[in-house]
Amino acid sequence: MSEMLPARAQAWELLCEWTQSESLRKHARAVEHVMQNYARKYGEDETKWRLVGLLHDFDYERYPDQRHPQLGSEVLREKGYPEDIIRAILSHADYTGVKRESLLEHALFATDELCGFLTACALVRPDKSFDNLEVSSVKKKIKDKAFARTVNRNDLWQGAEELGISFNEHCAFVIAALCEIQEEIGLNKT
Repeated sequence: MSEMLPARAQAWELLCEWTQSESLRKHARAVEHVMQNYARKYGEDETKWRLVGLLHDFDYERYPDQRHPQLGSEVLREKGYPEDIIRAILSHADYTGVKRESLLEHALFATDELCGFLTACALVRPDKSFDNLEVSSVKKKIKDKAFARTVNRNDLWQGAEELGISFNEHCAFVIAALCEIQEEIGLNKT
């Protein structure tokens, strides 16, 4: 018998209660969508992977320090979220000490920073779209230390490595997934 997962609507409500920033909500939606696509690719539970993507940073606005995601994980536990969801969310921040072990955990880590970086890349393009964003352009932006300087470049490379795929393959997969929802996350559809 499969475990009962909280409904997506409940997770969205929790995210919105804790996150007022529209850009953080869009980031959560982006990571949710890419995680769903990776779940489909790997034959995993799409509902669970979506929830992990949607809620991975739900407490970040209140705790933008090293209390995130630890304090948020306590809230999720109180609300009855399964431990593997909580563990995946904890594992995406290296400083929690929770080592990434499962494919779910590796996928969240790989997807989180890259979604933010790719959104930044798309926003500076003339068409403000993912439609024509090439992996080669992304790699050039990675080399530009002044661009999106808060993004840890090593995390971008390490994420693909943890998934056991090339950065090019990972980046292209995430771009394709984000193209599907680009209007919803504030970009243009060309």
